[in-house]
Amino acid sequence: MVGFDEALSVLENPTRREILMLLVKEPHYPLQISELINVSQQAVVKHLKVLENADFVNSEMVASEKGGPPKKMYKVDQSFSIRLDLGPDLFRTEHRKIPSGGAMKLSNKLPIELAGVVKRMGTRRKLDLAEAIDVLGELDIVLEKIDNQRDAIIAMHQQVKKKVSSSVSEHSNSYEERRLAHAVMNQPRRPVDLDLFSHGLRIQSMDAEEMMENLRERLLRDLASSKGDFVAASKGTPLPWWLAK
Repeated sequence: MVGFDEALSVLENPTRREILMLLVKEPHYPLQISELINVSQQAVVKHLKVLENADFVNSEMVASEKGGPPKKMYKVDQSFSIRLDLGPDLFRTEHRKIPSGGAMKLSNKLPIELAGVVKRMGTRRKLDLAEAIDVLGELDIVLEKIDNQRDAIIAMHQQVKKKVSSSVSEHSNSYEERRLAHAVMNQPRRPVDLDLFSHGLRIQSMDAEEMMENLRERLLRDLASSKGDFVAASKGTPLPWWLAK
């Protein structure tokens, strides 16, 4: 799968986005694309080369329907989703591969309200147009609901960052310490790569480790003051990664 930065670089060009919007529907050849989007064939070929080099599309020679020479046809060769959330106390990027497989294979990943759609789809290879439009309408309704829920969760995420910002500033003695606190919040379920962190800030690894130790002690104090000296948890509850040394 193409990387996040490369994907943004490729997609920032509006002409390439126009080309992709055509190719996701069906394969096209350069002259056909040129006529449809009113851009010179030479420019279209250049854009297609960029898309092909980035593995967004691939091409193959297809025999002409009118008996002429074979034509080079292009089609989309990537399935992924890109998200960028930006705002005060908010910067999140996601680059996710779209899962493959039919309705039955995807069923355990789908919301319960789509059980009827899964049943209708089953293992069928074809749908008529009317039924496809109906199913797509149902999928759009659920997708919009999930998007709205995600937006609300992201807003909550942003509010948490806003509410803790004063505490981070108050208990940090340096810019680097604030950056470490934000690094922990940015991936609360995974340990911070201190080597990468120190390299990004151009500080010594041992300094980053010392800051992490100080932050760990502070987190323990916060935990104790908010929940008492002992924190009850059910058996098997995983400890936060920052509790482990």
